Amino acid sequence: MNEISQKIFLYNTLTRRKEEFIPNHPPHVGMYVCGPTVYGDAHLGHARPAVTFDVIYRYLKYCGYKVRYVRNITDVGHLENDADEGEDKIQRKARLEQLEPMEIVQRYTNSYHRNMDQLNVLRPDIEPRATGHIIEQLELVKKILKNGFAYESEGSVYFDVENYNRKYPYGILSGRRLDELQAFSRELEGISEKRSPYDFALWKKAQPTHIMRWPSPWSDGFPGWHLECSAMGARYLGETFDIHGGGMDLIFPHHEAEIAQSVAANGKQPVRYWLHNNMVTINGQKMGKSLGNFITLDEIFSGNHPKLEKAYSPMNIRFFILQAHYRSTLDFSNEALQAAEKGYKRLMEAWNTLQTLTPTDESTYDANHLRNACFEAMNDDFNTPVVIAHLFEAVKTINNAKAGTEKLDATQLQILKDTFSTFLFNILGLVDEKAGDNSRLTEELIRLLIDIRLEARARKDWATSDRIRDQLKELGIQLKDGKDGTEWSYL
Repeated sequence: MNEISQKIFLYNTLTRRKEEFIPNHPPHVGMYVCGPTVYGDAHLGHARPAVTFDVIYRYLKYCGYKVRYVRNITDVGHLENDADEGEDKIQRKARLEQLEPMEIVQRYTNSYHRNMDQLNVLRPDIEPRATGHIIEQLELVKKILKNGFAYESEGSVYFDVENYNRKYPYGILSGRRLDELQAFSRELEGISEKRSPYDFALWKKAQPTHIMRWPSPWSDGFPGWHLECSAMGARYLGETFDIHGGGMDLIFPHHEAEIAQSVAANGKQPVRYWLHNNMVTINGQKMGKSLGNFITLDEIFSGNHPKLEKAYSPMNIRFFILQAHYRSTLDFSNEALQAAEKGYKRLMEAWNTLQTLTPTDESTYDANHLRNACFEAMNDDFNTPVVIAHLFEAVKTINNAKAGTEKLDATQLQILKDTFSTFLFNILGLVDEKAGDNSRLTEELIRLLIDIRLEARARKDWATSDRIRDQLKELGIQLKDGKDGTEWSYL
């Protein structure tokens, strides 16, 4: 779409209600999503936020917004209890495998990227690492200290939650009140340097055996886990940006701490819309590394896990994730994956059938109704399961048209093709795996032709440019030129 024509309503975790999405500086949108901590292979719990925010990214861009999508890599400071104590998870993995921490980071970053490519998750526009932004994090700590909302203790710096709460409400995202935290807090071993057990680390003094360390005004140490996202979000999207996303397990303490840090430093809310996907569960329990009940994506794709009856393809997993609304829990089971596999294949078969249909002189079907219904679902808090349900309804029409009991004239047939192409491939991000393992190669070849065409246009070689465009159109591929480059879609 060339202009913004859709009113999108999303559920804002901060206000606990659906709100119309109105970015700070339309059509520009800043979106930050908490990425993985890279100390192990990606699992199904990592796939859900990646796919969720990939669809949101795709849809906002399709609607005409110019999105800057930032998704970070956590490569330092993520301690064993996800707060202030224990060994850094990446350093621990490096010590066990007798490798440099950055070797661990690079290995699992590469593995994560490979899995996301398999799931057809688009790369973010910027993918910053915490270790590459130590200076920004140090400056943020200095601002918080200067404003009186942090204190130094034995070489570490802690955020003063109680003092912050006197001026700003703490717990606005999670709904947790400070008096409740005080009532249920207990003295824990190793936190004597804190004024209160619910204060959290902005900077940690490194022990002599700690490998990952940087100089600071307070000690040789490393940043707290919560600090990185506040610093990098402000660095690339400004002190207040539009969307911040992540899993619901990050609401407290991570995102709550992000809000407190940013408000303490800048005196204003850092994010206008907080979006959180729900958890992937297995037997009703959250799937995750810390619980030891996770299944890696490589295991799912190969079928090499005792809980799996068979291997499941990347598109099977993507479709499984999209069948549930992103704010609903998603329970893993072989039965659920096999049902998703059947549903995915049914849609792809309908798409292939659609390419074989011949238009009739008249039509008994209004394809605009399908198109409008799909947009309404996406505009209602990105409701992908309702979109899929509408597409399934259209499958009946496609099969009836093949059997000759439904009529589709040229106009309605083209609208139906455009709608399926737009929502199946461009927005939901599915790929027709039946086309073979060469589907990604096909996409890369199309991008190569687009690049050659752009070079031709730069040379004012309009004949070559038009020839590439026209021949791709004959093959069922449409190019759309815009200010941000050339996009393509199936006709």
